[in-house]
Amino acid sequence: MSSRWLALWLCSCFALAAPALACPLAQEVQAEKLYGLWRAEFAGQLPGATLLFEKHPELAGSVRGAVNRQSVQALVAGDVDDGEFTLEESHDGLRIAATWLGTVVPASCGQEIRGTWRPEPGQKAYPFVLKKLPGRP
Repeated sequence: MSSRWLALWLCSCFALAAPALACPLAQEVQAEKLYGLWRAEFAGQLPGATLLFEKHPELAGSVRGAVNRQSVQALVAGDVDDGEFTLEESHDGLRIAATWLGTVVPASCGQEIRGTWRPEPGQKAYPFVLKKLPGRP
C-alpha cells in the first residue's frame, strides 16, 4: 500500500473514531451557549421577534443584547441557570418592560427554550418558543 493511501486510510479511521461534539443536558447549558441569533414565536396574536444575545460585559455568566419586533428594538439582559432561562426586556434601559421565564428544552442541545413572556403588570402573558438560528454553535 502506498504511503498516500495509508495516510488516507489512517485519517478516515481517526475521523470515524473521533467523538461527536457532546450535546449538553438542559441543566448544563451555560450563557455561552445562548450567544447568537434566536427567533421567538408567541402563541396568540403577538408577532414573532428576533433576539441577539452576546456576552454581558459586566455580569459573568449572563447575556445582553436586543429584541427586534416589527422594526422596534428593545434591550434585553438575562441568564440561564440549571436549565432555567430568565430574561428582562427594557425599552429605555432603565425600567423592565417585560420578563421572559422559561426552560431549556431537554434533548434540544440548548437550541430551544420554551416559557412565558410577561409584559408589564396587568397585561396578558404569552407562551413563547425561542429557537436558535443557524450560524453559531
